[in-house]
Amino acid sequence: MYQDPSDSPVHSPTPTHTTTTVERGSFCLARCACGWSGPARRSRDRARTDAEEHRSSHASGSSRSHQEKPR
Repeated sequence: MYQDPSDSPVHSPTPTHTTTTVERGSFCLARCACGWSGPARRSRDRARTDAEEHRSSHASGSSRSHQEKPR
């Protein structure tokens, strides 16, 4: 079967920011499809907040790199 090259999927130059939380023992951390990973937290809620902050910082067009915000 022949596939027309113009039908190939378009790849975005920037990765999408799809976040999730991962549990490791008694810790929970946020991860993103772009490769970013938040700090390990004992609070799942805080890990979800880290994920949301990461996602929203990139949705607003922030120029901040994939680093944790200073606290």
